[in-house]
Amino acid sequence: MNGVHDLGGMHGMGSIEPELNEPVFHEVWEARVFALRRAMGAWKRWNIDATRYEVELVPPADYLRLSYYARQFEAFLKILVKRGLVSQREIDTFTADPGTPKAEPALTVEKALALVKNGVPTSRDAPAAARFKSGERIRTRNLNPIGHTRLPRYARGKAGVVLRDHGVFVFPDTNAQFQGEKPQRLYSVRFTVRELWGDQAAPQDSVYLDLWDDYLEPL
Repeated sequence: MNGVHDLGGMHGMGSIEPELNEPVFHEVWEARVFALRRAMGAWKRWNIDATRYEVELVPPADYLRLSYYARQFEAFLKILVKRGLVSQREIDTFTADPGTPKAEPALTVEKALALVKNGVPTSRDAPAAARFKSGERIRTRNLNPIGHTRLPRYARGKAGVVLRDHGVFVFPDTNAQFQGEKPQRLYSVRFTVRELWGDQAAPQDSVYLDLWDDYLEPL
């Protein structure tokens, strides 16, 4: 979707200031948000692409005002209600609805350690013929979907070169909408920055994007 989250190539957002020796979490509550999201995700009521899409739906003014984990928490509360794990009343009142059954946690300590260490792989052992090979020139499709996509606005309708075939992976656009994984080839594609942003960009620089088959057309 087109939204405030898609900031690549935009001017006026300030410079990037790397933080020396940046900690994993700046505040204790950030660690709790991290833990809560993974604990509730173990119920398998959503997937990583659905959570990314929910963050994209945070209102623009709030998205720009909030920190990374604050945005994550805002989206987390919304998806909890949407997927039926809690009610809005329970969130508003900090009290369980009458008659709500207690459930054993779906995530044990042992599973949590493995999850943090290994993540949730989205590669798939599924048949999907490669449409492109290394060195082949392609053009990205000019898409403006209303749902989730991993094709950034600045790279739509642009020419690039395929560098590597990563294999078969879950397609985020359909997975985020619970329309199936639609596994397909994922490629590393190189774009010159002049192709993306014009002749004022540095001639020696390039941007590398991992892009799915459905985003690409032969050139």
